[in-house]
Amino acid sequence: MSGFDTNPFADPVDINPFQDPSVTQLTNTSQSGLDEFNPFSENSQLTNAARTTPATQPSGHSQPAVLQTSVEPTPQAVAAAAQAGLLQQQAELERKAAELEKKERELQSNAASINTRQNNWPPLPKKCPIKPCFYQDFSADIPADYQRICKMLYYLWMLHSITLLLNLLACLAWFTVDMQRGVDFGLSILWFVLFTPCAFLCWYRPIYKAFRSDSSFSFFVFFFIFFCQIAIYIIQAVGIPGWGDSGWIAALSELHGNLAVAVIMMVVAGFFTLCAVLSLFLLKQVHSLYRRTGASFQRAQEEFSQGILTNRSFQNAAAGAASSAAQSAFRGN
Repeated sequence: MSGFDTNPFADPVDINPFQDPSVTQLTNTSQSGLDEFNPFSENSQLTNAARTTPATQPSGHSQPAVLQTSVEPTPQAVAAAAQAGLLQQQAELERKAAELEKKERELQSNAASINTRQNNWPPLPKKCPIKPCFYQDFSADIPADYQRICKMLYYLWMLHSITLLLNLLACLAWFTVDMQRGVDFGLSILWFVLFTPCAFLCWYRPIYKAFRSDSSFSFFVFFFIFFCQIAIYIIQAVGIPGWGDSGWIAALSELHGNLAVAVIMMVVAGFFTLCAVLSLFLLKQVHSLYRRTGASFQRAQEEFSQGILTNRSFQNAAAGAASSAAQSAFRGN
């Protein structure tokens, strides 16, 4: 019945939450710990010292921090340093160039000592003050496939020289029977002196070099000059009076004068005709061999430009022109 004696409409009983037994126990425990703790006691100081980590002191005597100022170099110092560096690089380059030139001379001397090729053409006696100017050896320089055609061109040049000599003699004979033919005799001497070495240098040596080194540029030089040589043979075989040639027209015109001289001139005209025919035949043979070698006009251009660029005289001239142009531009500025 006691449960029903309470008044539900009465004021609730004031309940203090801090009177709970668990709360009061914790509060008493913490207060007792705080009361017992004395920060100024010796034990507490030892405990705190054990718990704290001492700061490490730097070894040695401490120096005060000094702020160092940065010193910028002057423009004169920078220019002097750059000039010194350039001089050092120039000295190094000159030293390397001297070493390369020395090695090149050594290689050339070694090659000359290993392969001594003395000029043997034209074949002159040893007592002659004039020495041979060219080296010619078909078996050593020319491949076996081209030796025959190269020798035939050499024999053609010999026939060319003999024909010009016979033409000189025929014009001399013509001049002896007709004093008005002095111009022909003088021109025949000029053609013999001029065309004999020019033919050797202008079309025989280029074809010799072309067969020796398989040079496209030498082939093109030979074709151009040899074609002109064939045209000259045809003109000489025709024999226009007053041109210094004992051709067919000049020989036939002398039939009514001196028969012996006319016969001599006809023989020379036959030689000119033979030279023209042989030249056409050999030109065709060389062209067929040229097409087999794989030479071309582009390759000839490359060989020509490479030969020009590697020429010492051209290099010196180009260097001199470049230096003079740079000096004039510097003075103009």
